[in-house]
Amino acid sequence: MEREGLFWDSVAGRAPIPPAARTLGFELVDADPEQGSITVAFAGIEAFTNPFGEVLGGFLSAMLYDTVGPALLATLPPGQFIETLELHTAFVRPAAPGRLIGRGRVVAVRGELAELEGSLEDPTGEVVATATATARIIDARR
Repeated sequence: MEREGLFWDSVAGRAPIPPAARTLGFELVDADPEQGSITVAFAGIEAFTNPFGEVLGGFLSAMLYDTVGPALLATLPPGQFIETLELHTAFVRPAAPGRLIGRGRVVAVRGELAELEGSLEDPTGEVVATATATARIIDARR
């Protein structure tokens, strides 16, 4: 069965990928909507680095934002979207430029509020940053 909705339409090419996700090099690797989990990849390019040659924390946060949000978006039916209410990021170790893997999951949904968590790994599988978030499920047609 082909999935529909704003998230699925973007990854299937039926709608444009949001500019921010495109800038980050967003790529869907795997999604399990029934489990509320997702694996995505990003391009940690040289343009994202600080003076030490490490990917700037703000870009790591943006990648985690684009990991935990899609974990929830992938579970929603057409006509629903989310707005992120808060995102907390913890930086575990420096991230060198290269492919970064985001793993996100929906921890809980209570009414219109969802608790989310995610991690970002470097090419060796080491966690470079983690995040927790709270999001509200909204009507995308409003």
